Amino acid sequence: MIVRDRPGALRLMLAWKGSVLPHILPHILLAGLFATAVTWVSRHHYLDGIVEYTLLPFTLMGIALSILLSVRNTATYNRWWEARQQWGGMVFEVRSLARTGGIYLSPERRRELMMRALAHAHLLRGQLREEDVRADLPALLDPALVDQALATRNPAAFMLQQAGDVVAEARRAGEIDSVGAAALDRHLHGMAGIQAASERIAQTPLPFAYTLLAHRTAYVYCYLLPFGLVPGAGWFTPVFTAIVAYTFFGLDRLSEQLEFPFGRETNDLPLDAICRVHEISVAEALGDPAPEPLQPVEFELQ
Repeated sequence: MIVRDRPGALRLMLAWKGSVLPHILPHILLAGLFATAVTWVSRHHYLDGIVEYTLLPFTLMGIALSILLSVRNTATYNRWWEARQQWGGMVFEVRSLARTGGIYLSPERRRELMMRALAHAHLLRGQLREEDVRADLPALLDPALVDQALATRNPAAFMLQQAGDVVAEARRAGEIDSVGAAALDRHLHGMAGIQAASERIAQTPLPFAYTLLAHRTAYVYCYLLPFGLVPGAGWFTPVFTAIVAYTFFGLDRLSEQLEFPFGRETNDLPLDAICRVHEISVAEALGDPAPEPLQPVEFELQ
């Protein structure tokens, strides 16, 4: 995710990091070159009597395309924002679990519970990003437990179950009553809900036909546009075509990034930084030295 102060007007125009321009620049150049070729052919009167368009159909098509891209971007942004809300809710659940554990559990049980809760967050991040996060798991975890978790189909769910087992063992040992067990389980239940919501977002993309319609329409529009612009715009046709292509291709590409918010694109969620927030919260709750928050690297926070 891009984290930076808003630059001035000129620097904002020239900003490269976080822009979709690097991903769509070849397509913009190709559309501009095509518009240049159409302009050259038109200036030499090779299109006379063959292609005579007005801007009216392009105006109507552009309005329809703008609405389509707007609706699609709204849908993908809603997915991105829901994912951010879910992971923000996990910060609340981890902190609340640490506080509630301090009320009901012994220091040893509390530490064991929180290490497994931290491992759950890291394992969920690894599942969503399809990355190996073994090195990021708490060092105090039993290596055999880590191996057992990573051998399952859903390591994050397994580790959350192990966190629940800590509460169950404390209840069976008579260390806490049913009220304390229910209070602790409430936060584990919230973490399970966050995992389910994250998996739903990750495993349910927008309908492919919907994405294909917006993508095809944008390309068809941008490659037909020069025929409507060239009678009035002349040699400025490639410039106007490139500007329109940047807008429509950029919206299309941005939708692709926001549709899956858990990856490592520049506009995806900073799951590494959120997991570091968990580590800081747990360390401070347990009285341990807390790590430093992750900082953006070249304006990008992972």
